Amino acid sequence: MKKAAYLAFALLGVIWGSNFIFMKWAAEEISPSQIVLLRVVFGFVPIFVFALAKGALRREHIRHTHHFVVMSLLATAVYYFAFAKGTVLLPSSIAGLLSGAIPLFTFICAWLFMKEEHINLTKAAGVVLGFLGVLLIARPWSSIGAIDLRGVAYMIVGSISVGCSFVYARRFITPLKLPAVALATYQIGLAMIVLFLVTSLDGIGSVFDNTRAWTGLIFGLGLFGTGLAYVIYYFIVENLGAVAAAGVTYIPPVVALLIGVFLVGDSIHPLGYAAMILILSGVAVLQLGSRRAPVEISSPRREKR
Repeated sequence: MKKAAYLAFALLGVIWGSNFIFMKWAAEEISPSQIVLLRVVFGFVPIFVFALAKGALRREHIRHTHHFVVMSLLATAVYYFAFAKGTVLLPSSIAGLLSGAIPLFTFICAWLFMKEEHINLTKAAGVVLGFLGVLLIARPWSSIGAIDLRGVAYMIVGSISVGCSFVYARRFITPLKLPAVALATYQIGLAMIVLFLVTSLDGIGSVFDNTRAWTGLIFGLGLFGTGLAYVIYYFIVENLGAVAAAGVTYIPPVVALLIGVFLVGDSIHPLGYAAMILILSGVAVLQLGSRRAPVEISSPRREKR
């Protein structure tokens, strides 16, 4: 099972890494909120049918609806919308690089909200390295090759949202021992309802006038990037743990960068490559620190004795 989890880990990284270019294409025709709505709709339908075929949906699961609502917001609606907005405002490769900061926010959320999560000097160093990488991408002090700071802010909001979702899943969802396909169905289905309520449908059909846009949206973002991705996501959390699962975000920045540079022709400032190295190094140091005894620095939320 562990071997299958690691294969799923790599596959999910590639899927998420390719999402940025599909969002960029769809944004040529429709708004970010409409992109997210259609992405969720096309991701929900096949996974719902599959869940029904597997008999994974149970009436008794209704009592956990409050958890599913939280996950639908953190890991789908808010996360997808923030990343869609960020990708519209940034080159797809830069948006992908910033997604590599997700494990940093996962750790911070775990430290704040889980008693067993501690911080030591190694972990602190990893967080600092990662945020230095984000700073190098944003470069607020420079007007040369300027990056839209609004796009960076949206990517950070999305990273915080999905980072918190990993921790929430570990604390409240995994103990439920529900089938991964059922969890993904409830999460995506509830997100779809929320998005229908807040999204304008005016002009949404124009995406189907652009073959590249609608195929990327339906297959890249919907079927694979949403439906399949969340079955894989819960499978990884169940078998490797939440913080380890968040390490899947090592892969998307590299995939997004390769796609952006070699297939789209994005021009990356040399500091962008340095930023990627810093972010990924920060995540690596952070995970190294997770294997060591927690001692040096105490969490501010714990009361002094």
